[in-house]
Amino acid sequence: MTVYDDETLDELLKGKLKIIQKKKGYRFSVDSILLAHFVRLEKGDKVIDLGTGSGVLAIILASRFEESSITGLEIQEELSDMARRSAVLNSLDHRVGIVDGDARRAADIFGERSFDAAVLNPPYRKPGAGRISVNRQKAVARHEIMGGLSCFLEASSRLLRSGGRVFAIYTASRLPELIVSMRKHGIEPKRMRMVHSETGSGGEFILMEGMKGAGEELSILPPLFLYGRDGGYTDEARLIFDEICSPSSVS
Repeated sequence: MTVYDDETLDELLKGKLKIIQKKKGYRFSVDSILLAHFVRLEKGDKVIDLGTGSGVLAIILASRFEESSITGLEIQEELSDMARRSAVLNSLDHRVGIVDGDARRAADIFGERSFDAAVLNPPYRKPGAGRISVNRQKAVARHEIMGGLSCFLEASSRLLRSGGRVFAIYTASRLPELIVSMRKHGIEPKRMRMVHSETGSGGEFILMEGMKGAGEELSILPPLFLYGRDGGYTDEARLIFDEICSPSSVS
């Protein structure tokens, strides 16, 4: 499998998996690892990974849940090509399919009510918020240039069967928007966890599970702290990284 000079080959799941990434373009971050650990799938689930990027979520989930099939949708063809090669490299291409396309047209591409679960790591920043990277891959991944949270949730609602689940990670500062937008699109928040950098710091990320067409009742999980007082990872964070990937692989 070809890995080009401007790419790296990074390990996941203690070397069980490898992922192709750009040296200087978009690289997956800690949020992808946290979401991969948070997801719960059932036997035989068909999963859509909207905005799959380099395919890291799709590949990890296919390895963790061996009887599920994962479809990644990615608008940037350079990233989808890397994701496709990574799936082949890990002999997962029979259960990980990578499709070129826009999340805003996902229901037209796949058809409505065709998946059991959706995973989302959408851009967090509005176009006018902060400096937009000159690197196109990073800019699209971080800023709502080609669609943001609302379009990802609308696509999820249309793609999921009744009772289908959405697993998402989002910036904690936009939690109200996440809940309002989920409910607007018929997805009820069911399980939530706040992620903090360290004890005493404000929330950084929100991990959220929602269910299409469900009734009200939200389970609030204990917070996750990434760093301890010594500056190293907490025991729980280290367990997550040990299970999913080496910390040196993330940007």
